[in-house]
Amino acid sequence: RIISSVNSRVKKVTHKYGVEIPSSVEHCYRLDKENGNTLWRDALNREMNNLQVAFDILPDKRSLPPGYTKSSGHIIFDVRMTLERKARWVKDGHRTPDPTTSNYAGVVSRESVQIAFAYAALNGLDVFAADVQNAYLQAPTSEKHYIICGDEFGIEHRGKVAIIRRALYGGKFAGRDYWKHMRKFMNELGFISCKADSDVWMQKATNDRGEDYWEFVLLYVDDILCVSHRGEEVLRKEIGKHFILKISFYWYLFL
Repeated sequence: RIISSVNSRVKKVTHKYGVEIPSSVEHCYRLDKENGNTLWRDALNREMNNLQVAFDILPDKRSLPPGYTKSSGHIIFDVRMTLERKARWVKDGHRTPDPTTSNYAGVVSRESVQIAFAYAALNGLDVFAADVQNAYLQAPTSEKHYIICGDEFGIEHRGKVAIIRRALYGGKFAGRDYWKHMRKFMNELGFISCKADSDVWMQKATNDRGEDYWEFVLLYVDDILCVSHRGEEVLRKEIGKHFILKISFYWYLFL
């Protein structure tokens, strides 16, 4: 009764920055037709193209491997401050069973970031930042779920069975799956997790003057800070070799 009364008072947002927001895929197509453009359709197509790696579409349910349970998802539409249209396919994690094991996924603490900035200032090191694009899609999922494709997957796939292969936003284990995947990757790069903060990664390095020091990589989900005299190289040639980094968030240099 409490939840019902709260929901009745919640103001539903239909517009943002003066732009009407679709409530469904059909509404998205109708708005584009009324506005005489394809802005919402283009945003939806971008999202579904990025999601191709996350699904294994099967011809029918009979070819579904044993042990998989049905799940679902939906599209969330939004408008950025630049009036760019945004679409995000989100898994309905609230409809899946609660986890029986820990789904913890840590992030670097604020104190560790402050110490890293002080360390960089005292040792004359640069601090570079980057953002991993579609971070969760990089990690394989530990859940065994499938969905029935909707209109957003295209007419050719509507009604087909699709196995979820990657971690998706909204999944109850998505954060943990990505966290464990990123930890495994950092270990392969030769970085060591700090005992005081497990999301601070460090590695011995030598600067241009031949002096030994520790370089650091701090992880906050898909946000990365690198404290090193070769920070751009670490991001571009090491981390960027395996992860797609957002162009608009490349290399912010703090002096």
